[in-house]
Amino acid sequence: MAEPDLDQVMAVEAAAHWPQITGTPQMFMRRENVVFRVETSQGPHALRLHRSGYHGVVALQSELDLMAMLAGRGVRVPRPALTGDGAALVKVGGRFASLLSWLPGVPMGRSGQPLAFVGADRTRLFRAIGSQMARLHQMCDEWTPPEGFQRPSWDREGLVGASPFWGRFWESGDAADGRLLAEVRDWAEGVLRDAALDFGLIHADLVNENVLLDGAQVHFIDFDDSGYGYRLFDLATTLYKAVDEPDFPELHDALLAGYAEERRLPDLTFLPLFMILRSLTYLGWLAARRDEPGMADKAVRYLDIAKRVIARYRT
Repeated sequence: MAEPDLDQVMAVEAAAHWPQITGTPQMFMRRENVVFRVETSQGPHALRLHRSGYHGVVALQSELDLMAMLAGRGVRVPRPALTGDGAALVKVGGRFASLLSWLPGVPMGRSGQPLAFVGADRTRLFRAIGSQMARLHQMCDEWTPPEGFQRPSWDREGLVGASPFWGRFWESGDAADGRLLAEVRDWAEGVLRDAALDFGLIHADLVNENVLLDGAQVHFIDFDDSGYGYRLFDLATTLYKAVDEPDFPELHDALLAGYAEERRLPDLTFLPLFMILRSLTYLGWLAARRDEPGMADKAVRYLDIAKRVIARYRT
């Protein structure tokens, strides 16, 4: 007899807390969070089982508060749904679960693959991403978070401190790689220490998988890493994932133009620094998971990208 799928068991248990759910949870995606698609009386929703040990209950509730605020102000992001008891978060089987509105569209791309919308007006789409990103930042600046709001910080310490939020990237590669990365870390730390940069709540992970294309509109999903950080970090994240595209200069300019339509751009003098910093966060993330299946190949690929980005952008 086959062992029961524990994620499925927890999803069914969690679904019982939302009376609007009308169907059995259907597995959609296993990443660090496990996502199920469920039918509800208000249309399809995403039932998430949050990964254990990453965020506590206060930080998870804060993520949901942030998304609820953005959705309520017209930013195209998932909207949290409340349980029959009026909660946005429940705990089942040692994990927390939440329910979000299901947004239409297809991901802009997948990790390690070219952008998905070949043949579309790519510059128009990047302009739309920049515009939506600027609105997100603006809404966050105008919002007063509730008392006790808690999210991680992608600040100087979180990016290049002794224990960066996503791991010690300078421990990647061989000895020569380590020396290069340690040198870049020292340089970046010095620049950030002296710079006065636009800082506030950000998405922090606007990679291809987290941007849904829905005709002429774009939607942002997966606020798992959202927190306090430099606004250039959001711009650099989207650009980093497009850096090997043949039309990268046009995509770069379109993203910034879209942003500038809605909000004053951050100081672009420091954008090259954040292209490098974004490449380093992936090395830290992988270094902390080097023993997991498939990570060795990813580590080689992302180290190669990071060294190319460093060579291209460091001045």
